[in-house]
Amino acid sequence: MIILKTPEEIELMHAAGKILAACHREIAKMIRPGLTTWEIEQFVEEFLASHGATPEQKGFHGYPYATCASVNDVICHGFPKKEPLRDGDIVTIDMVVRKNGWLADSAWSYEVGTVSPEAKKLLEVTEKSLYLGIEQAVVGNRIGDISHAIQTYAQAQGYSVVRDFTGHGIGQEMHEEPFVPHFGPPGRGQRLKEGMVITIEPMLNIGTYHATVDADGWTARTRDGKLSAQYEHTIAITANGPVILTKQ
Repeated sequence: MIILKTPEEIELMHAAGKILAACHREIAKMIRPGLTTWEIEQFVEEFLASHGATPEQKGFHGYPYATCASVNDVICHGFPKKEPLRDGDIVTIDMVVRKNGWLADSAWSYEVGTVSPEAKKLLEVTEKSLYLGIEQAVVGNRIGDISHAIQTYAQAQGYSVVRDFTGHGIGQEMHEEPFVPHFGPPGRGQRLKEGMVITIEPMLNIGTYHATVDADGWTARTRDGKLSAQYEHTIAITANGPVILTKQ
């Protein structure tokens, strides 16, 4: 069942989103070779606590951390580690924030030091694909219109779109209906209505879209070991168009 949100509830989600966005802005200042994703994890815990918010991912189905930290060939759900980031790495930090009972979700990919032209282009295309998807998140369109906009652009640029992980509805629960694939034909799926709040979170790979999962049961990697990137916003569907609740 899709749970439509009132304008007042969307504002509560926006409050969570503003904290999340501010946290990402601070992370962007921190990223450098030698930093560890464990240090980012600790920073996020402290930042959220200082803003009266909590990390929703921690404890979710047993996930032990406040953040997902996915480096290079890790698609998503990577564990924060004490291994230093290296010059040329790319790292995606994903988090879900709860404030006053309402949630916001956003992931962002970062360059560590000087990255290769190949990595830089992957990040640029993945971020643009997110915003092309958001442009389709209007009342009367269907989920498939979002999916198609992302897939056609990404594939035209030579990248594959991950199939195993999708966007989703969000509100007082992290994962609500509808699910939002980033691939597929237009004009299909749930019709978008005012009051829906969803995440759009394309994950693009340089090589195959196929994934494997590590023995920890969480860390998803590209099957061929090539780079992956992800950008994600929480979006409210309104009569005046899509509103980004996690805008940085």
